[in-house]
Amino acid sequence: MKNRITLNHLGGLALGLSVISSGHAKENHSIQVLSLEHAIEYAISHDDWLTRSQKLHISQEAESLAAGTLPDPTISVSMANLPSDSFDFAQENMTQLKLGVSQMFPRGDSLSLKQQQIKQTSEQHPFMWKNRKAQVMLKVTENWLNSYQAERSIELIEQDRALFEQLVDVAESSYSSLSARTQQQDVVRAQLELTRLNDRLHVLRQRSEQFKNRLAEWLPYEFIMRPVGQLPSIQNSTQNERFEVITGHYSEQALLEILSKHPAVLVIDKQIEASETGIELAEQSYKPQWGVNASYGYRDDTPAGSDRSDLFSVGVTFDVPLFTENRQDNQVRAATYRSESIKTDRILQIRKMRGMYLGTASQLKLLDDRKKLYDSALLPQMQEQAEAVLNAYTSNTGGFAEVMRARIAELNTKLDALKIDVEQRILLARLDYYHAGNRPQISTINDSNNTDSYQHLH
Repeated sequence: MKNRITLNHLGGLALGLSVISSGHAKENHSIQVLSLEHAIEYAISHDDWLTRSQKLHISQEAESLAAGTLPDPTISVSMANLPSDSFDFAQENMTQLKLGVSQMFPRGDSLSLKQQQIKQTSEQHPFMWKNRKAQVMLKVTENWLNSYQAERSIELIEQDRALFEQLVDVAESSYSSLSARTQQQDVVRAQLELTRLNDRLHVLRQRSEQFKNRLAEWLPYEFIMRPVGQLPSIQNSTQNERFEVITGHYSEQALLEILSKHPAVLVIDKQIEASETGIELAEQSYKPQWGVNASYGYRDDTPAGSDRSDLFSVGVTFDVPLFTENRQDNQVRAATYRSESIKTDRILQIRKMRGMYLGTASQLKLLDDRKKLYDSALLPQMQEQAEAVLNAYTSNTGGFAEVMRARIAELNTKLDALKIDVEQRILLARLDYYHAGNRPQISTINDSNNTDSYQHLH
């Protein structure tokens, strides 16, 4: 009779869970959710960093135009050679009202080179924007997926908590009826496991809040308070051409070509171009700086009324860079080493990205293997074990402790499988970041036009 009571309890619980799950699905359907696609789209379109960078880009373009303009001419007006005894303008022949103008010309091609250097610096910004969009996409994706894992883990535990509560009731009922099959330690064990589930729920809610708050850097409060949407689906990552680098079909040279097109590397390429122009600009210091000047001097008539001729002067000025050891040579040397240091930065950046790419792809391969193991064997076996242990208990051939252990193991396996699904997508998003330079535009993970399976998260 007690066994039938147990079966009725568990059978009623299964039916109740089915109804709850159905009602929960209908409720979620009517509630606004935060999809990954919407989160990425909003974060990129409202990124203040991009607005700031665009303004700086406009500023540098205007500065480039200004840098290509000659310096303003200098105009001078003076009273020359005025006699100090009488201050009479007509007394002396040398006295004149003088109007002069002078114009300086920068050394060699320094004017055009300076304009070119500023323009090359401004050309970094489109690649910086592309890299920023890829970074925002990655960060939002990681936080969204971690938030999804926390919320779905809460749902799984909430569903199984009802079962554990029922198991506690069954254990207490069986123990109170003085059944020999249920001992006090079974009741304590059931209550302990229920308490542990409650603690795990608290930890997961804290984790969910943590990642939701991280999304607040890009999303408004009303968005991050929504529950996350459905987990994006993926194709088998081992069938993807990006994954061939791990299986040996992707040459080292091909990987380096991919990374060399990354916007973060292209930004450094523009910095190298600007630094090489800086070397040319420093070399212009060996050339003289030229200037021309002209002046017109007006003279008054003599005291006797005779006419005095006005005077016109024209001249050329230039400096002679003779002592170059301490100034010009060091300027060129500094510009050269500055350019070489930036080239080293490029090498270090590619090496860093290469290591992270290979490490991420290697982790993804191991996760793919674990995913296959969970789907094909571990999850079905855990479910079968839980059912078998429950059947053994209800038929008086098994103990209550085995029922608890089997249910806990099944729940942990479900949570581990969920973690694998989320980690797969996080690693795919990281690999996708390194391919940002191989697409005309930064596409979202939900871009259905991209045939790359690493992009097929929709």
